[in-house]
Amino acid sequence: MSEIQILTVTDDEADIRLDRWFRRHFPAIAHGLLEKWLRAGNVRVDGKRAKSNQRLEPGQSVRVPPPPRDPPPPVQPKPMAVDDKTARMLTDAVLYMDDDVIVLNKPAGLAVQGGTGMADNHLDAMLDVLRFGGERPRLVHRLDKDTSGVLLLGRTAAATAKLAASFKSRSARKCYWALVAGLPQHRQGRIDAPLSKLGGKGNEKVAVDKDDGKHAVTYYRVVDNALKRAAWLEMEPRTGRTHQLRAHCVLLGTPILGDGKYGGKDALIEGTGVSRKLHLHARALRLPHPRRREMLEVTAPLPPHIKASFAFFGFSESEAGPPFEAFEEE
Repeated sequence: MSEIQILTVTDDEADIRLDRWFRRHFPAIAHGLLEKWLRAGNVRVDGKRAKSNQRLEPGQSVRVPPPPRDPPPPVQPKPMAVDDKTARMLTDAVLYMDDDVIVLNKPAGLAVQGGTGMADNHLDAMLDVLRFGGERPRLVHRLDKDTSGVLLLGRTAAATAKLAASFKSRSARKCYWALVAGLPQHRQGRIDAPLSKLGGKGNEKVAVDKDDGKHAVTYYRVVDNALKRAAWLEMEPRTGRTHQLRAHCVLLGTPILGDGKYGGKDALIEGTGVSRKLHLHARALRLPHPRRREMLEVTAPLPPHIKASFAFFGFSESEAGPPFEAFEEE
């Protein structure tokens, strides 16, 4: 596609959203580029400006501009000077390392990548600390700023590509632990609820959207509970949507402790001394090693605030059993 195209909406495309129409006809065009075109008025429906959620009618014409010939290279994070204390924190967070992989136990409160108002205070800008005589490692996936636990880095471009492919193909399995307010009605189950972003500049918050949301599936079980006041959940997301576990826990009626963004006041247990920090921890990760014919499985110990809450509620880590075992037959 090198020139402007004018396409006609067919009968079988009646009432389809414009963004979905684009995904059907031009899957290589990213949603961000489509939104940019729409804001500039480069995409038009029957000669008029349009929005991504506009419903189309048979016979309408859609103006499609040519994509950029030479897309700009991805912006590389600007390396930052790291003080000795932060450098020690990062090196102490290494759970596993070989020639291809580094696995960190990311502390809660450390952003993985930059965003609005974060300047350079994020892990991606500090990765030179983790060279260990090799290349600058690369992020394979992300965790929310306030989520702790297993975070995977590739030590070479080839290893990073293979690790990322494991996430894309869903051969990578992720186990999370969460403490939630209340007790789910069912002690084990499958949550299948599509999610979409609510929109707005810099807003990553998501909500259940049965019409236009992206497929999102989570398996969960209650490991232990303190009456109906709080419960310890083990969860395995089978998809990787933004804030998936946080939104799905709210759908269960049990927001994650400390998650005011999704649970509001219901996510806090006042008068107990339980930390107000988010109680969500990426406990374990299992995936094929990028070079050796074996599975790589790494488990991350709990951060101090969740460990203290375990003690408060009388939960014992040994009750959980091996990661992934509960959902082997799912």
